Amino acid sequence: MRLLLVEDDDLVADAILRSLTAASYAVHRVRSAEAAQAAIACEEFALAVIDVGLPGADGLTLVRRLRSAGKSLPTLVLTARCTLTDKVKALDLGADDFLSKPFEAAELAARCRALMRRSSGALNGIIKLNRMNVDLLGKQLRIDDAEVELTAREWLVLECLVRRVGLIVSKERLLQAVSGPDQDISANAVETHISRLRSKIGAAAVIRSLRGLGYRLDEAKPA
Repeated sequence: MRLLLVEDDDLVADAILRSLTAASYAVHRVRSAEAAQAAIACEEFALAVIDVGLPGADGLTLVRRLRSAGKSLPTLVLTARCTLTDKVKALDLGADDFLSKPFEAAELAARCRALMRRSSGALNGIIKLNRMNVDLLGKQLRIDDAEVELTAREWLVLECLVRRVGLIVSKERLLQAVSGPDQDISANAVETHISRLRSKIGAAAVIRSLRGLGYRLDEAKPA
């Protein structure tokens, strides 16, 4: 698989290139957001690893531009800044995951693998999570081969969570998902839908609340 690395620091880039090459990935490295956009326009990549501190437009601006252009390319953001505000901003702008510097090569490779697995499942329309089978195209949830009835808004919340299994989804993003152009939905509505989803999913999966960040859907451990 071919990955895109957006990193201007040569020492950091060399270390990442060695790590990902050792994990059997082909990596194309660029040094700026502008060069990354040009590369993405010409080539297909399975994942983009993007440093926040780039010259010119920063990494988060690049992520925002990609999402505004309708690009669904999975993105892993690398940052030396790891405050709560930075993490929330990255997620809200459309980053799929973030990794704080310094990090271990094994963790970088593992996060890349996880993001590409999730992306592949979403593209195929079927995401399997142990006992759960989520059909994104048919808008159907099955647990242990039994169909689970969801309301339209419960489905929208579940879809946001299941497309980012193991990753944090901010409350703001969920609120946007369930709100229509002519509807004024309160933030409490998200908590209500999360509560109902937990009840319907039961022990098949876990929806975790992360204070100040949002929610995360985790697979239930096999019995």
